[in-house]
Amino acid sequence: MRSRKKNPPELLSGPVAVQSERTMRAVVVRSFAPLRMALEEASVPDPGATEIRIRVRACGVSFVDALTARGEYQVTPDLPYVPGSECAGIIDAIGPDVAGFRVGDAVCALAWGGPFAEYLCVDQDAVALLPPGVEWAEAAVLRVAYTTAWHALKDRGALAAGERLLVLGAAGSVGQAAIELGKILGATVIAAVRGEAKRAAALAAGADTVIDISGCGLREAWEQAGLSPVDVVLDPVGGDVSDAAFRLLGWGGRHLVVGFAGGAIPAIKANIALLKGASLVGVNVGRFNKIAPVQAAANLAKIMSLYAAGEIRPRVGACFTMEAYQEALDLASSGKAIGRIALMMDAKD
Repeated sequence: MRSRKKNPPELLSGPVAVQSERTMRAVVVRSFAPLRMALEEASVPDPGATEIRIRVRACGVSFVDALTARGEYQVTPDLPYVPGSECAGIIDAIGPDVAGFRVGDAVCALAWGGPFAEYLCVDQDAVALLPPGVEWAEAAVLRVAYTTAWHALKDRGALAAGERLLVLGAAGSVGQAAIELGKILGATVIAAVRGEAKRAAALAAGADTVIDISGCGLREAWEQAGLSPVDVVLDPVGGDVSDAAFRLLGWGGRHLVVGFAGGAIPAIKANIALLKGASLVGVNVGRFNKIAPVQAAANLAKIMSLYAAGEIRPRVGACFTMEAYQEALDLASSGKAIGRIALMMDAKD
C-alpha cells in the first residue's frame, strides 16, 4: 500500500476561495482518477513563525513531480495538491522567528508539493541563499539533482579518486550532476545514453567516455568499446539496463539505486553480488535529509559552494510558462528531456 503524506499547512486544503485581496495562481490537482488538474486562483499564503514566503520565479519539473501529480508515485499526497519539489525566487515575507534571511534575498528551496505556484511558504530549514546574479531556471533545478548525486556518490557509494564511475541516464538532471561531481571527486566517468543529442550533452557535462546504447544493449555497447569493469554505477533508470550494469561492476563494486525512470523495477541476480563481492545500495535523499539533517546541511553547503565557484552548472533543457505546465509535465514523463525542465512564472505585485 502506498504511504500518504499530508500537504504542508500553507498549501491549499479545500476548494479554492480567495480570502484576501492578494491572490496568486497555482496549479492544483483535485483528483487522480480521473485526473483533474488546472491553473487556479488562490489566496497568497501567510508565513508561520519559522517560515519564509518566496515569490517564486522558477520551479523545477521532474519525472517524480509528474508521477506525483498523477497519483502514481510511491508516496501519494492528500488532495487538493499543488505539484513541485524545488524552486527559486525572492523572499517576500518572513515569520517572526526566522533568522539569517531578509526580505529581498534570492533563495532556492525544497518543498514536496507547492512550488507550482506564484508564492510559496516553507520552513527556513528548507531554504538556501543564492549567490548574486544567478539565472532563475538554473537555481530552481540545482538542489534536488546535485544533492541527490552528491549523497549517492559520496555518502552511499564512497566514490574515491582514481575509481571508475558508470552513469546511466547520463543526459538527465541527476545523471549530468553525477558526471560533474564524479569528475570533481577524481573519478573516470563513463556515461551511457540513447541518441546523439544525449551523447553530446554527456560529453558537454564532462564525461570521459560516452557509449550510445540506443542501437544495442548496454553489454554489447560496452564490449564494442572495449571497456573494463567499473567501481561504481549510478542508476536512476532501472529496467533491463540495471541488470546489465550490475554485471559490469568489478570486485567490491557498488551499484547505486537512485530511481526507476525507465519504468520497470529490475530483478538483479543475487549470485552476481556474491561472485563480485558487490553491493546494491539504495539512495533515498529525501529520507536522508530528515534522518541526518546535520550531514544533509553540510552536503547542501558543499553544493552551494561549488555552484558559487562556477564548478557546477545545472543544464536546463527546456523552459515553459506557467500556463504550459501540462507540456512541462509531459516532457518530464517522456524520457526525451535533456537536463532539467523549468517552469517560469512571475507573481503579481
